[in-house]
Amino acid sequence: MRRTILALLPLALAGGLSACDDDDPTTGSIAPTAPARGFPSLRVTTVVGGLDHPWDVKSIGHHRLLVTERDRARLSLVSDGRRHTIDFPSGKVWVSGETGLLGLAVDPDFSRNHRVYICQGGTRASGGHDVHVTAWRLNVPERKVKRIKTLVGGFPTSSGRHGGCRVLVARNGALIVGTGDAAIGTNPRNLRSFGGKTLRLDRFTGKPWPGNRWAHAHNTVRRYIHTWGHRNVQGLAQRADGTLWSVEHGPDRDDEVNLLHNGADYGWNPVPGYNESVPMTDKSLPGRQVAARWSSGFPTLATCGADWVPEGRASGWGSYRGSLAVAALKASRLLFLKLDDSGHLRWVKVPDALTHAGRLRAVTTAPNGDLLVTTDNGSGQDRILRVGPRG
Repeated sequence: MRRTILALLPLALAGGLSACDDDDPTTGSIAPTAPARGFPSLRVTTVVGGLDHPWDVKSIGHHRLLVTERDRARLSLVSDGRRHTIDFPSGKVWVSGETGLLGLAVDPDFSRNHRVYICQGGTRASGGHDVHVTAWRLNVPERKVKRIKTLVGGFPTSSGRHGGCRVLVARNGALIVGTGDAAIGTNPRNLRSFGGKTLRLDRFTGKPWPGNRWAHAHNTVRRYIHTWGHRNVQGLAQRADGTLWSVEHGPDRDDEVNLLHNGADYGWNPVPGYNESVPMTDKSLPGRQVAARWSSGFPTLATCGADWVPEGRASGWGSYRGSLAVAALKASRLLFLKLDDSGHLRWVKVPDALTHAGRLRAVTTAPNGDLLVTTDNGSGQDRILRVGPRG
């Protein structure tokens, strides 16, 4: 695997853009490794099986999980190892290629307001298709949802390729949305398009987050934009220090883990047409482009969902504590990336225990500190895995 020169930024809060320093680190190993001193062996168990392309999984408390399945457009409740279908309007979900029932977020105050947020493909009233984010109220005992409102929509689509779409409720209450560029080359740099962006908005009203760089712009789309110049955002995670991070698919190379800065450009510009030979972070473009904190180099691993491993010593995670766990589809493994307090990459570990389940898509930290990981192999054989340290 070739070495990739990365430009790293000094750590900054997600609310601002800082200057760029070039520290020239390597990508780090992505081969499976045996447990080393300080790194506990991992326990991998199946929570539930019989799923088909599960796209996201979240805990709603009391040992219950919600899971979305992309192609079946099915929302399910998992309890005591059994899956129960939620009464959800699956027939209104547009399913095509990489688009269907996608990202899922649970409101931090779910025990009181029962709100969840789902990203999905849909059909526009005027014709054609889009991707949008809707707030729902979940009735757990009756296993059904009631639509509250569409918070933001009109994300571009083509064949269904590069539909995104991950959602995250940040600790400041903002809803963060990662989108794909719909394989349309002009979208990532077009500030009048939702494609190839991360967005910030109020999770109750759907209005643009007031701290966004262009919150008061005349153009409605621009008001929502948090970052731009992305190819296909597949993962979002917030670190304990409050910083926001994304995981992004590259073309045949250079999957990326990015530290998100308000208003920043991440440099994907696949034009003319849809030219995938251009750099993931093209620094020849006007202005300043933010380089990745980690890149896969060649070939791509198809990195996807991610979450931070708990930092507390009591978690039992040992030297994995505070690392970023990143699922990989094509490479069929889970990567643990250690980034120091300044955001510099220190090491990458790939435990062998997570290389035998096939394609991995979503990663979510469970309330007890374990990781919930979904497989994505299709044919109704997919599972939710629980991953934790032995001991």
